[in-house]
Amino acid sequence: DAKHLVPNKMRDFFCTINLDQEEVFRTQVVEKSLSPYFGEEFYFEIPRTFQWLSFYIYDKSVLQKDLRIGKVSIKKEDLRNYTGKENWFMLQPVDSNSEVQGKVHLELKLNELITDNGSVCQQLVVHIKECHGLPLINGQNCDPYATVSLVGPSRNDQKKTKVKKKTSNPQFNETFYFEVTRSSSYTKKSQFQVEEEDIEKLEVRVDLWNNGNLVQDVFLGEIKVPVKVLRNDSFQAWYLLQPRENGNKSSKTDDLGSLRLNICYTEDSVLPSEYYASLRNLLLKSSDVQPISASAAYILSEVCRDKYDAVLPLVRLLLHHHKLVPFVAAVAELDLKDTQEANTVFRGNSLATRCVDEMMKIVGKHYLKVTLKPVIDEICESPKPCEIDPIKLREGDNVEINMENLRYYVDKVFREIVRSSISCPTLMCDVFYSLRHLAAKRFPNDPHVQYSAVSSFVFLRFFAVAVVSPHTFHLRPHHPDAQTSRTLTLISKAIQTLGSWGSLTKSKLSSFKETFMCEFFKTFQEEKFTESVKKFLDDVSSTESKEPSGLSEPVHLKEGEMYKRAQGRTRIGKKNFKKRWFCLTTREFTYHKQQDKEPIFTIPIKNILAVEKLDESSFNKKNMFQVLHGEKPLYIQANNCVEASEWIEALCRVTRCNQKRLSFYHPSAFLNGNWLCCKATIENTVGCARCTADVPADTQIEIDGDRETERIYSLFTINMSKLQKLEEACGSIAVYQGPRKEPDDYSNFTIEDSVATFHTLKQIIDIVEKLNESHEKYRKKRSSSAKYGSE
Repeated sequence: DAKHLVPNKMRDFFCTINLDQEEVFRTQVVEKSLSPYFGEEFYFEIPRTFQWLSFYIYDKSVLQKDLRIGKVSIKKEDLRNYTGKENWFMLQPVDSNSEVQGKVHLELKLNELITDNGSVCQQLVVHIKECHGLPLINGQNCDPYATVSLVGPSRNDQKKTKVKKKTSNPQFNETFYFEVTRSSSYTKKSQFQVEEEDIEKLEVRVDLWNNGNLVQDVFLGEIKVPVKVLRNDSFQAWYLLQPRENGNKSSKTDDLGSLRLNICYTEDSVLPSEYYASLRNLLLKSSDVQPISASAAYILSEVCRDKYDAVLPLVRLLLHHHKLVPFVAAVAELDLKDTQEANTVFRGNSLATRCVDEMMKIVGKHYLKVTLKPVIDEICESPKPCEIDPIKLREGDNVEINMENLRYYVDKVFREIVRSSISCPTLMCDVFYSLRHLAAKRFPNDPHVQYSAVSSFVFLRFFAVAVVSPHTFHLRPHHPDAQTSRTLTLISKAIQTLGSWGSLTKSKLSSFKETFMCEFFKTFQEEKFTESVKKFLDDVSSTESKEPSGLSEPVHLKEGEMYKRAQGRTRIGKKNFKKRWFCLTTREFTYHKQQDKEPIFTIPIKNILAVEKLDESSFNKKNMFQVLHGEKPLYIQANNCVEASEWIEALCRVTRCNQKRLSFYHPSAFLNGNWLCCKATIENTVGCARCTADVPADTQIEIDGDRETERIYSLFTINMSKLQKLEEACGSIAVYQGPRKEPDDYSNFTIEDSVATFHTLKQIIDIVEKLNESHEKYRKKRSSSAKYGSE
């Protein structure tokens, strides 16, 4: 959220998230406010290098261009300082001289020249090779050029490259020569006199500009290199473009308002897979360790301050290697040992419940879309008043009509859920099966506990949470407005209650705190709903194989506005690309002239042969990808790098099982009679590059096991002092078999078997120390191979 924004009158505000100058996400517009609450979460993989993560506050305008009020920019290197906690940031003014991104490739060299009279002078050679990642100007590739200057106390020699048209990655390949020192006899008056000692004060400055033609040129960034670092050496390196020194200074930085952000940023250097073999094997055999509290995976959750930090990479790693179900069963059994009453099973935030929560989020994405997205869309797009709390009713509201509206929505959501068991992922069913039988074994005299063990997850922690926060589960693009959010909250409460009816022994209505909810539920036929819930819970906690769901309606997976190129009808050109509305379902990929219009073009999912990135050089456009099918390739430009990555991932996932997928493709386009990538002149020739996913696989989850193991290694490294304290505690207990010493240091840890736990801890510490050595070698190698000014 933001507060005290200027101008000091009620306006409509929205916020964007940018990687450098590229917008990747935008919040909804908050109307008529000076302190807008956005309340939106965005989780994304960063698909490219970047320098700044920026947040811009805009004043929405109907007739004119949206006005940028201010920004918060955080350098990549500083993100770690803010991760995992809320911070208020003062908005800074938006100055074009500070809005930079990209890098420039330079080769610098000092030559010694002997003049005609035998004296020696030095010559500086600046070879500007290329730039990469320059920003878009007004949504289009820029027309960049560079000025190369040799600057000192008494000189400023400047030279200029040619302008490159419509590209963010210009290839300059131009060389410029500057005299650095001259002989004492040099007297040409048209040049500055520069003595040899002045080399300490000279610097090379390269400025990038966008050629404005009829308007003013736009500054794109600069770099400065002191000549003294060269001496008699020569080298080449990539330099990150920087803002001008005065680019973001202003005396009015306190009156723009402030923005509150909660940022979680992780960055890992992933080594080759063989380096992680020992740690990976130790983690994967966790479910076989007796007791489970002595396993590496359990110890990880014990030493991390926030269990969630450990749970996410742990669940993903175990999922990737098909080891999650036995591990969840083992930690759930430990959880049940400490549970004294049947009606409180799996209600806390233990390792077991968090693992199941995370598993459902990862595995159940498609299941949620199949089940809830159509009805959630109806509620959000055509909302009916549903407030039944007398205190919150507005003037003119009719509580009876509102109750009917709420009942209609609750019935519809509930009906979709209890009919959805056929679509429940097998992995979720296997986990629910284990939990159900473990709970029944722990409380054999309670016939309801087998149902509450499952309903506490599938209703309370899955469906009810998705209903109240559809944007978090990608069921809706944005956080719903206040009235719709209230409606979803009431529906979520009702779903939680109905989901528990199959497992409650006491009076159902007595569990309500609000009188108005009691009145609402008096209209429900209890037995009918109880039987539906029990049947659904029986189905989703069964290990019997299910037939594939024969859905009559396709499921919408993703939709949005992008640009597509006319498929071979006209030559390359600006008007060749047209804005279209794209829609991906489980059945087909279509584009439309506008949203909700009939499709102009349709590709059945079964006909898609490959989905790959397209080289920017093909059309001088960023963020392009291609969909290969029976006809000519469909070339598409997304609005930003994150969106392009998400579309490629979604299309690849839904087509992974297509049996006719290609193994090779062309990374560039076929233009003017040949493929730009391999110069082949036959249009239907076999591709020249291997597809990124050429083997069909029946999976919906893409997980990088090495990356998750590296994250776990990082967590162990951060918490090494706790590991060592726990090791000391286990040693003390094992040796003395008496009262624990210094209980404050480890009293919160679970130590069931001190010998087994000590053995695992020693393995963890040894493995982490070896990985530390490998990372240190990598860092030294990288720092020794990186030259001055490089990334």
